[in-house]
Amino acid sequence: MPVTPVIIESLDHEGRGVAHYDDKTLFIEGALPGEQVEYSVYRKKPTFAFAQMTRLLRESFTRVHPRCPHYGVCGGCSLQHMEASAQVAAKQRILENNLWHIGRVKPAQLLAPIHGPSWGYRHRARLSARHVEKKGGVLVGFHERKSSFIADMHQCEVMPPRMSRLIDPLRELIGRLSQPDRIPQIEIALSDDVDVLVLRVMEPLSPTDEDALRAFADQYTIQWWLQSKGPDTVHPFYPLNSPALCYRLPEFAIEMPFSPIDFTQVNPFVNQVLVRRAVGLLDPQPNERIADLFCGLGNFTLPIARRGAEVVGFEGSASLVARAAANSAHNGLSQRTQFQTANLFEVTEESFAAWGRFDKLLIDPPRDGAAELVKALAGELPQRIVYISCNPATLARDANVLVHTKGYRLASAGIANMFPHTAHVESIALFER
Repeated sequence: MPVTPVIIESLDHEGRGVAHYDDKTLFIEGALPGEQVEYSVYRKKPTFAFAQMTRLLRESFTRVHPRCPHYGVCGGCSLQHMEASAQVAAKQRILENNLWHIGRVKPAQLLAPIHGPSWGYRHRARLSARHVEKKGGVLVGFHERKSSFIADMHQCEVMPPRMSRLIDPLRELIGRLSQPDRIPQIEIALSDDVDVLVLRVMEPLSPTDEDALRAFADQYTIQWWLQSKGPDTVHPFYPLNSPALCYRLPEFAIEMPFSPIDFTQVNPFVNQVLVRRAVGLLDPQPNERIADLFCGLGNFTLPIARRGAEVVGFEGSASLVARAAANSAHNGLSQRTQFQTANLFEVTEESFAAWGRFDKLLIDPPRDGAAELVKALAGELPQRIVYISCNPATLARDANVLVHTKGYRLASAGIANMFPHTAHVESIALFER
């Protein structure tokens, strides 16, 4: 039975078009705000349904032809059919909607969106590899949309061209190894000084395999690392005299060495601007004591310390804490920084108070947010909190606590388009007392 066409009202957090019909909310893949579409429902619930667009009746002026020939099959991108600046505007609306509908808060000021290059920005990636006889050999790439199958890719427009051009050579290389079906993934980590590929090897390589890897590294100017089991087994293979991976924050005279499996932002261009904005909003001053919670390698800790404040970085991983301390020493900031291992998902008022008084906080949690941490704030509260978020829903939930329970004001908020052509929304918010 034909469906009644609907008008798309907005995008949801997964990049699907949102419409309403017959008291039900529809989430329609492939549809953009302002478009009139027909659709086919593939999953129903009592109050909502998921659907696929089947016919475009009225096109949005923001619709563009996807640049990548694999778009729609590869699951890496979901918004290449939308003009880049329109993606940014849609993400800003998603942030605002989450803040209001979940957190019941509105920022006093909307910050100008942070954005950078729309293509070739991705300096971190995990590519899967699989030997598939029906496809003629080895596939290397991202998974297909909603599937465990690997997309039959030959390029990737969101990776730098030098890496995109390696997909076919990597397919051919793995196909020539003695056990191509025992190479499940390749981790990519790029920096200004070296391009690292971490090859996951389930069985030892033969001498012929090792020679093939060396020849590939020489031809394409990359460094191979190998991983046989868990993260502790990752080690450089060839060439051993390559420069170390390192990203830089020139505005703060910071060099950040990292290993290819450390967490770093995939988009170094946007990260530089995000750090600048976070430090500007926090406004660290000499003699202030500031906490950087979920500090990682020190991406925000060290720039804050460079401004003269004393900074204590907290992180759940002891190995990351050690890496952050080493990076602080590398940049001559050990006198202004301390690092502690702490489970920030189990913070209490008592444990937070034991860390001492802080003038300001920077919070940069994973997708789950910082629910227990914001609940634990008590006593003499920090005057300013900068919250970096990769999930607008958990930011909104935590903002509700900060504003309606802890007495903060949401002074400003905005998005950082860390992942163009995807629905991922990175954001930053400033809370003041």
